[in-house]
Order: sequence, then C-alpha cells, then structure tokens
Amino acid sequence: MKENFRQFLDRLRQAGELVDLRQAVDIRHIATLVDQAKTALLFHNVIGYSMPVVSGIIRTKERATIAMGCETFREIEDKLAAAIAKPIPPRRVNGSPTREVTLVGDDVDLYKLPIPMSSIYDGGPMITAGVVIARDPELGMNSGIYRFIVKEKALTGIDIVTPNNMRLFAQRAFERKEPLPISISIGTHPFEITGSGYRAPLGVDEMAIAGGLRGEAVDLAPCSTIDMPYIADAEIVLEAEILPTGWTYPEGRFGEFTRLMGGLHWNPLVRIKAISMRKDAIYYNLHMPWENTWLAAPTRYTAIRQALKIANVNVKDINVTLGGCAFWHAVISIKKGAGEGKNALLAALSVMDLKHVVVVDDDIDVNDPTDVELGHCHARAGRQGRHHYSGRAGQAPRPQPAAGRGCGAGRSEGRHRRHHSRRHSARALRAHHLRLCRHREGRRLCEGQEGRHREIR
Repeated sequence: MKENFRQFLDRLRQAGELVDLRQAVDIRHIATLVDQAKTALLFHNVIGYSMPVVSGIIRTKERATIAMGCETFREIEDKLAAAIAKPIPPRRVNGSPTREVTLVGDDVDLYKLPIPMSSIYDGGPMITAGVVIARDPELGMNSGIYRFIVKEKALTGIDIVTPNNMRLFAQRAFERKEPLPISISIGTHPFEITGSGYRAPLGVDEMAIAGGLRGEAVDLAPCSTIDMPYIADAEIVLEAEILPTGWTYPEGRFGEFTRLMGGLHWNPLVRIKAISMRKDAIYYNLHMPWENTWLAAPTRYTAIRQALKIANVNVKDINVTLGGCAFWHAVISIKKGAGEGKNALLAALSVMDLKHVVVVDDDIDVNDPTDVELGHCHARAGRQGRHHYSGRAGQAPRPQPAAGRGCGAGRSEGRHRRHHSRRHSARALRAHHLRLCRHREGRRLCEGQEGRHREIR
C-alpha cells in the first residue's frame, strides 16, 4: 500500500474522521480539544507558530482500522502476523521531500516546533510521535517510539527507563563512553508507527515489519550529520545523539497512556544536531492517553497468539482489555484439556510485559466483562483455579501495584464440576458447624451427632 502520511490524512478526511480547524487556537488548548472531539483534528492556525498540528488520527478503533487498510479491527492482528512472518526489508533512497528545509548548528531550535503538552501537570512539552531508529555495531538495527521532553532549544531527554532494546543500545554506548546516533521521524504513516511499536527480538528490524504491513519496502534516506537513516516520507526529522550521560537527568512528570500521571524519571540527555522538514510540514502530536492504544493492542494479540501456539494451546479468542490499557491485562478463552489452562497462563505471561491473565473456557465471551466475571465467579474452584507468579519481569502502571501477577479463572484441571460443588458444600458445612460451637472464651462443649460431647478449641 503506497500511501504516505498526507494521503492517509486525506483518506480520514473523506471518511469524515478528520476535521480541519482554521480559526486561531492556543497551543495549550490542543490536548483538551482533541480529547473532547469525536474526530481527529488538524489545527491550521496555532498562535505563535507557522506550522499546523494534527492529532487524534488513530485515537479510535475505527480510525486505527482505516489506517491499516482493514475492514475490521480483528483483521489488523492477522495483517501484523503476516508482516512478522514475511517482513520486507527497507529500501535505501538518496533523498526525500523532508530535505526541503534543513537547520543545523545554532539554527536548530525545537521551540519553533508547535509541540503541545498533553496534561497541565506535564513537566514540559514532549515529542510523542517520533519513530526512533538506532544501530548497534553488534546487535543491528532497532526502531521504536519514545517520548522526548524538550529541555533546551537543542536538548531533550528520552524516556527509556523500562527495559527495551533502545535502552540496551544506549547502555552499551554509555559503557563505551560514546554517544548513540538516532534519527527521530515525526509525521509518519501508521504502518511505521505500528511496526516500530512491535517489540521484535534483537536482530529483527522493525522497519522490515512495517514493510510487511505496507506490502512493500519502507523507504529510508540518509541523515546529513549522523550515519543513520530516517523514514523518507516523514514530515519532520530530528538528527540526534543520545549522550553518554547515563540515567542521571530528571524527566517528567507526564500524563501516561495508563490515564495516570507518571512520576519523575531519570534518563539520558539527547542532543539535536539537525532538523529537516518539508516546506509546508505538518507536526503530528500523538495524543495521550488513547492514541497509542488501538495500534499497540494488535501487537499484543499477535505475540500472545504465537506464544500459545508454541505451547500447543487450542485458543478460541483473546481480549487485551482497555482496563489494562491494552498492554497489561488479557482474557483468553481456550478449548482445554487437562493442564492446558495453566499452560496457557504461563505462555501468555511470557509475552512482553503482561501482568494479569485470565484463562476461561471456550463458552465464555472474552469481550463481555460480565460473562468473564460470571465464569470466574461460578466456575472457579477456590484457590485451585488461581495462580500467582511473583518475581517475573514486567512493567506496572503508576502508582505501582505488585508486579508480575497472573490469575487463571476456571475449574481445576481434570476435575468435574460436581466434584467442586460437593467439596465446597462439605467445607461450608464444617465451617458453619465450628462457628456455632465457638464460645467467647474460645472453649465450649458441643453435642455430637450420637449424643456424645467433645471439646472444641
């Protein structure tokens, strides 16, 4: 699908999913307006800036489906799975329209870009939609989306607190006492956003996955001040280096996709060496907290399904829930045999940073919270259907509950429902009998079934 960022905006506009606002707008009001709007918004007249701002373009399930060229949201998972199975390596080109304006040295000024804040409590304006490309001399290429808080006209932070490949690249460069060159492409098609959002294994180029989504290679052009490529049809490109400062500079706070305010983080510094852009560039602001959710969820679906396939679990359906921010909670229905419920649980918890997994029978609708809760309420056999696994790697939203837990809902494996009903009834009768026999002083005589007396402590 040969479609660039602007052509995608046109398609959204034709579908009634993008509205052009031409009246003057204060940049401080952009986040609130996008949050309240039923469509994506393109602000043509941002007070104090010559560049328009677009936001909310993948903020709903419908817009995400349009972005991926699919008819239904479920098709995105299949498309991503096909792209992972048959990635298309990127194609190198010599130039692109992004080179129409280039600023280097003292001319670099991030304050001239209309970078909104997502929350009144944010520590400052943050670049949220930059597709970052980096290279490690031994581990190869890596792409991802990370946020950059603007500190000075040519200085930012980069949020790489949590374990990921970009943090590993930066850590290895820090140990070599070298800066890590990175390109930051802003205003790219959702294909590139989705591809870079997939946490691929080391050595797998996420831009090749983006190519698989497109059905053709992603064009990459060379930067002018660093030996790195950038996405050729991007609106704006920042050429930068992660400085070997270590994780020593404060960054934040920031309104997270968790719908909570994140805490203060300690991160490295990033020096911006050059800014390139189209003459009529459009700044894309990925609106938090929802805009990364709908294209992040399919990456979870695909990874979970692959893990369950390897575990030889017969899956019926998966729901990575919005209550878990489409990142950390999953409900999985399976056609199970003895032991497969626990196998499904363990396989799913191995995926990315999932924290909480519920496994149910195939007669439960995973997309209906009431049905899932009813199944959990009536079919679970006491503690035998619940499993907690602590100490595993994972990421928790802030404020942070106990990390790395999984809960499997369903009957204990290999036992019939009537077994649990009888066992629960017997246990309840025994507990009721003991309660009746207890005395305030902790001792009482109670008459037994055969008229004899016994002491209950």
